[in-house]
Amino acid sequence: HISVTRKIGMGLTGFGVFFLFFGMILFFDKALLAIGNILFVAGLAFVIGLERTFRFFFQKHKMKATSFFLGGVFVVLIGWPIVGVVLEFYGFFLLFRGFFPVVVGFIRRIPVLGSILNLPFISAVCITQHCSSPASLLCLHTAWLFLVY
Repeated sequence: HISVTRKIGMGLTGFGVFFLFFGMILFFDKALLAIGNILFVAGLAFVIGLERTFRFFFQKHKMKATSFFLGGVFVVLIGWPIVGVVLEFYGFFLLFRGFFPVVVGFIRRIPVLGSILNLPFISAVCITQHCSSPASLLCLHTAWLFLVY
């Protein structure tokens, strides 16, 4: 059973990802990116709770990643969207790199997306790097964007 708070958090996070994606499609529209950032962080706090969100972001070994991620959010909010998104992506990959092997394993079981991840170039990156380094994830993300467009 999922609580109402978590449902709201999943909705906020989903809308945040949508606004971030839509903001990037519309040539890094700073207003959409700012809304997406705020909704994503708020949704994360609703899903896992405020205390657990602070504990996740402010662990001693994750301070560099948190600085890049929240610094990128701040840079987007002050009006430099491209620089801010680059900083956010780097911080996001550093923060969540432990989750990526699980996500990639899950996506490989989805029919269409699994076949994309099993393409020779993308599969080689995921297998050799175990999708844990920021460089391999950035390469995987770039390959995904290339396939989408």
